[in-house]
Amino acid sequence: MSIALTFGTAAVIDHTKKQNEKREIVMMVMYDMYNSLKAVEESDANIRKSMELQLQIAEDTSSFQEKYIMMVLNLPTIEYTETIERIFSSNIETINTVGNVFFTEKVAEFYNLRQSYKKNICDSVYNRIIRNNAISTLEDLLGFNYYTDAIMSNSLMWDMRRLYGLCQQMMNVTDEEIETYIKKRETIEEGVTDVRESKLSAMDELKEISMKINTAREKLQ
Repeated sequence: MSIALTFGTAAVIDHTKKQNEKREIVMMVMYDMYNSLKAVEESDANIRKSMELQLQIAEDTSSFQEKYIMMVLNLPTIEYTETIERIFSSNIETINTVGNVFFTEKVAEFYNLRQSYKKNICDSVYNRIIRNNAISTLEDLLGFNYYTDAIMSNSLMWDMRRLYGLCQQMMNVTDEEIETYIKKRETIEEGVTDVRESKLSAMDELKEISMKINTAREKLQ
């Protein structure tokens, strides 16, 4: 009887552990998707702002210089690391722990769209505007075709929103859980920042000591 209870308890503990691991992986992926989607939404808004600036310049060409700078500052950008994507996509044990093939497929689709957004929207616009000076003159700026970028950006954004929402539903992840997880990550990252600041402070102290030693040595010469 006691042996059966022992094995039963161990099985329950093991099941609970696996469920906790599964949930942590899911939340980690959803957190990464959430941040990427927010970055895409901000980038899409920047494209809309730039088109509005183009219109303002067309209506008042004397504002070209001021609005040109604002357009450069509003370039669409999306920054992300592929760490979580690699952990989730290339580790078969991680995929097995999650245990939902459909979720895995939709996450992979989301990451492909993220990569496409960066390449076909952000990098493309940057190369044309910054490297090729595509809006350096009034005529060039008014002739710059942001419309195609805006349509593609909006389409990709909505596809990413759809996949994010689908993944939320599949894994029963609420907005409240996402917010709680974000706060948890922020607390951890604040701790890391404190460690970095302590390290920098210690390095500054060592630098100051070294400078004092050099000053004292110079006085002896």
